[in-house]
Amino acid sequence: MAEGMIAGMDGSDSMHHEQIYVTNRTNSERLCELQERYAITGIPQAEVDWSSMDIIILAMKPKDLTASLIDLQDKVQEGQLIISVAAGIQNEQIEHYLPENQPVVRIMPNTSSTIGESATAIAPGTHVFVEQLTLVTELVKTFGEAFVIAEEQMDVFTGMAGSGPAYFYKLMEHFEETGVAAGFDRDTARKIGTQTMLGAARMLVETEEEPAILRKKVTSPNGTTAAGLDALNDAGAGEAMTKAILSAAERSNEISEELKKQLLTR
Repeated sequence: MAEGMIAGMDGSDSMHHEQIYVTNRTNSERLCELQERYAITGIPQAEVDWSSMDIIILAMKPKDLTASLIDLQDKVQEGQLIISVAAGIQNEQIEHYLPENQPVVRIMPNTSSTIGESATAIAPGTHVFVEQLTLVTELVKTFGEAFVIAEEQMDVFTGMAGSGPAYFYKLMEHFEETGVAAGFDRDTARKIGTQTMLGAARMLVETEEEPAILRKKVTSPNGTTAAGLDALNDAGAGEAMTKAILSAAERSNEISEELKKQLLTR
């Protein structure tokens, strides 16, 4: 996820690679790799001047977050903006390890950040100013679309957008396999499905019409599309999508609660 964000930021018009500094605990090989690929600056963690950074982004696995926060406790500056990408870790848990009134923002990108098409949630903490929220929003838009939400909505957002790409990939698997079974070669079947999905998504964006209206425009009574939609309804496709989102959201909440207990015991 971190590299996807770097790729998006580096490729945007509003940010330049000279502004991006990356560090990690021990993996110097990975730092060199990122530095060569994006012309950013990789710095060993012991050499970072944290006070010179306008924004500190914590893009790591949740299990590694506590140690990093403890390291930062006496290094962050008053008003310095902290952005966390650690899934399941709430703002108040991060604030607990930092100086009083430290501005913290939690974000949730998805894997499409790699190509600048992420749907990313932004959940500001208690001490974030409007100007800082605007800054985070502009930053997030370098690798996709930004959605400012209440933190309690983060689990459902995770079920929709965090896990969402996998739902579409699963749909594409079936689309592709059906095409292959009907005689298309796999590459052609995949391209047909990809373009169809891409075209439908662009129609939603460009027309700004409701999905139901666009669906009805494609559907003629007793026609081919109506037959296909009837089959989807009979198979419970709509209910399955709702269940997928809510199940992912429930699991996100469970993980968050598990991580909260772990953090409180440290």
